[in-house]
Amino acid sequence: MRGRDQILQLLLLYVFLSVLLTLATTSYGVNVTYDHRALLIDGKRRVLVSGSIHYPRSTVEMWADLIQKSKDGGLDVIETYVFWNAHEPVQNQYNFEGRYDLVKFIKLVGEAGLYAHLRIGPYVCAEWNYGGFPLWLHFVPGIKFRTDNEPFKAEMQRFTAKIVDMMKQEKLYASQGGPIILSQIENEYGNIDSSYGPAAKSYIKWAASMAVSLDTGVPWVMCQQADAPDPIINTCNGFYCDQFTPNSKNKPKMWTENWSGWFLSFGGAVPYRPVEDLAFAVARFYQLGGTFQNYYMYHGGTNFGRSTGGPFISTSYDYDAPLDEYGLIRQPKWGHLKDLHKSIKLCEEALVATDPVTSSLGQNLEATVYKTGTGLCSAFLANFGTSDKTVNFNGNSYNLPGWSVSILPDCKNVALNTAKINSMTVIPSFVHQSLNGVADSADTLGSSWSWIYEPVGISKKAFVRPGLLEQINTTADKSDYLWYSLSTVIKDNEPFVEDGSKTVLHVESLGHALHAFVNGKLAGSGTGNVGNAKVAVEIPVTLLPGKNTIDLLSLTAGLQNYGAFFELEGAGITGPVKLEGLKNGTTVDLSSLQWTYQIGLKGEELGLSSGNSQWVTQPALPTKQPLIWYKTSFNAPAGNDPIAIDFSGMGKGEAWVNGQSIGRYWPTKVSPTSGCSNCNYRGSYSSSKCLKNCAKPSQTLYHVPRSWVESSGNTLVLFEEIGGDPTQIAFATKQSASLCSHVSESHPLPVDMWSSNSEAARKAGPVLSLECPFPHQVISSIKFASFGTPRGTCGSFSHGQCKSTRALSIVQKVRLCSFFE
Repeated sequence: MRGRDQILQLLLLYVFLSVLLTLATTSYGVNVTYDHRALLIDGKRRVLVSGSIHYPRSTVEMWADLIQKSKDGGLDVIETYVFWNAHEPVQNQYNFEGRYDLVKFIKLVGEAGLYAHLRIGPYVCAEWNYGGFPLWLHFVPGIKFRTDNEPFKAEMQRFTAKIVDMMKQEKLYASQGGPIILSQIENEYGNIDSSYGPAAKSYIKWAASMAVSLDTGVPWVMCQQADAPDPIINTCNGFYCDQFTPNSKNKPKMWTENWSGWFLSFGGAVPYRPVEDLAFAVARFYQLGGTFQNYYMYHGGTNFGRSTGGPFISTSYDYDAPLDEYGLIRQPKWGHLKDLHKSIKLCEEALVATDPVTSSLGQNLEATVYKTGTGLCSAFLANFGTSDKTVNFNGNSYNLPGWSVSILPDCKNVALNTAKINSMTVIPSFVHQSLNGVADSADTLGSSWSWIYEPVGISKKAFVRPGLLEQINTTADKSDYLWYSLSTVIKDNEPFVEDGSKTVLHVESLGHALHAFVNGKLAGSGTGNVGNAKVAVEIPVTLLPGKNTIDLLSLTAGLQNYGAFFELEGAGITGPVKLEGLKNGTTVDLSSLQWTYQIGLKGEELGLSSGNSQWVTQPALPTKQPLIWYKTSFNAPAGNDPIAIDFSGMGKGEAWVNGQSIGRYWPTKVSPTSGCSNCNYRGSYSSSKCLKNCAKPSQTLYHVPRSWVESSGNTLVLFEEIGGDPTQIAFATKQSASLCSHVSESHPLPVDMWSSNSEAARKAGPVLSLECPFPHQVISSIKFASFGTPRGTCGSFSHGQCKSTRALSIVQKVRLCSFFE
């Protein structure tokens, strides 16, 4: 009996423990609402900091690390678009695998203890191909995008409802215990809605009603939509949103896109945004009543495959974000913003308790105070002029650099000034190494390459049509490429061939680039640019008596993603195409003749990107020739540093690693010679204000995710359009080359040391700190140290008039070791 009682007691204990375990692991829903000040989570107002990470622009293996670094940087929320064309590339055929596993991404956000903002759209812009719309949508009978059009609304509702249902099934909305606290419908429609006339208003009312009817249990937002119907929250996008006001006194002030930098285009210089300006914009927003701010982007990532929009958007989508394209922390941007977030959170209790009161302290000077009857007090002192000023506030004197905000969590002691950076700067570098392939040494590198020529002109299934066809309607974006081919007979007595005179081939295209071949030989090329995608070329050609072939290869470089009626933007050679004689002014218009068309390349049909098929290894490797597929094998660079391929020496094309496209490469597309100069953070920022890399290729380094390669035996395949030398390709790993930091006596204490005790702060003084960005690294040497008035910036410091001769030796004694694993 005793034994049976003991067993029964153990069973009851097991059941009891199981019930406790179940209760402990069950997620309970929270109530997300809003009032005029903030989002409320279970009735509590929250000051929230958010950042955008687009799941398809990184790999599954990178997600957890990116999310954790975001959390470590002080974020509360991760924001992402949902990419319709990635998830439904063919109507009613869905893809939620790999980089497109949206559910997994949102779950990882929740597991990290962060919230999520799901921007369903389903139009996303995002410099993404076709704005995120699938191409098949263009061919739905009677459809007109983003207006009061029944075919479009039916498809939009179907996809939006599918995404919402997926999230509900996985219990990912906050109302179900998940991380999603916000959703967005439509996207920046207010920027262009006037083009659609009265139908725009009825469309927006429908979109709002449709979204709310899906019953997510969390608020919906519309960005850049001043007439967003209740209960939709209208939000702001831009470089600055401190002056933004919601369309209702019952809605909070929210900023869905604070552009942390800007996107790069092929043919453009590299844009960047100084962190002092970015921090100023953020502080001003919270100062003037904002309570939700999102960095677009916090991690930009990579436009793998053919996902870029534009046209001419680069493969890199780095965006000068706090986490760079490779997932590494960008310093000092990440660190300074982390300090900013901490400073704002020190004020949160006061910020959510009351409304702001702002007063002038002089020209371009303001003080904003959040003060409650219970004694809570936080203040922001702003100088939105460009000159340094000293102000008096509450009986104390404060120095305010131009274009800066000081944050006083206790209305007395400064926790942070946006122009004074306590965070260190990390200068990265790419360490190159030869692409050794399977060869024993770089000397025999050429022997490790094999190749296949892409045929000029028609080489697979083709069709004939009279006249010139628009490209997107013809290819449905199945390929970048469309061949236009024509055979014409030239008689002996025609002026084109008299005395061997040359003819000019005149070709006009809607874009984005073209290559002209006459009798199988490349005669010339042309390309559009970001400002004007159209191409017009005048190519001298030699025609022979008898039959001549003209093969025009038209190509796209990412489809339009922004603007009213952007889906109607065409591409391809729509003419005229003419032969212009150099004698007698003779011209023959070829536009209306019977043209033969081929969609895509023979190599695409054969699947050469996977590395299969019969490749040629003899005789000598052909280089600097158009239309060649190249293949080689390689071993991955040792270690864990992020990998890139340097395509210097190549022309234009696409690259695949182990069958996965790392994107289009175009190192011959060079940025303008002017426009790059030293950038002063003071004053309003614009996308063209701060540029670097002028007169150089817009992008030479292309990200290869570590998870895509094995330690050895990897396959690299290239399709080269215009001619290059693959033996010049090199691998590079991104590493931290050096660290530096600068503080002055006017810098506040590090935020972690902030105290409302002003005497303690005064005695502690500012702190300069340096630490290696990765585990198992230490500082190996100190190259420069100055105590006094040093000049310059990180990487180029020099001594000023006032200096200490002992500073370097003192600092060197602090730490001298070597890097170790």
